Amino acid sequence: MIYLASPYSHPNVMIRRQRFHAACRAAANLLASGLTVFSPIVHGYPFVDHGLPTDWPFWERFDRDHMTRCDEVVVLMLDGWRESVGVAAEIRIAGELGKPVRYLAPGDATSSPTLAHVATEVDC
Repeated sequence: MIYLASPYSHPNVMIRRQRFHAACRAAANLLASGLTVFSPIVHGYPFVDHGLPTDWPFWERFDRDHMTRCDEVVVLMLDGWRESVGVAAEIRIAGELGKPVRYLAPGDATSSPTLAHVATEVDC
């Protein structure tokens, strides 16, 4: 199972909404290709409307629990992924758990229903 990491938090609600929809598109394409994927953003976004916070300290245990059940982590490289506290923590946790981390450009996630374009390394 793939754990799809992607940035979410931002002061602008429209950017948070755009990031949610981008994660949905990527997860849907991966699912359509026959892969099993879990996205904490896709799953957790609706909970914010019911009073849950959007910050990493709240979601860390939830995300870690799901990551332990996944085989690998794929980082959706939306704008802001390098600055995201949550994505950085998810990459660190993946390393602690011995999970491989791969990187997926947003264009590849929406135009290709496979992980053919996923890289194992990213130029920093």
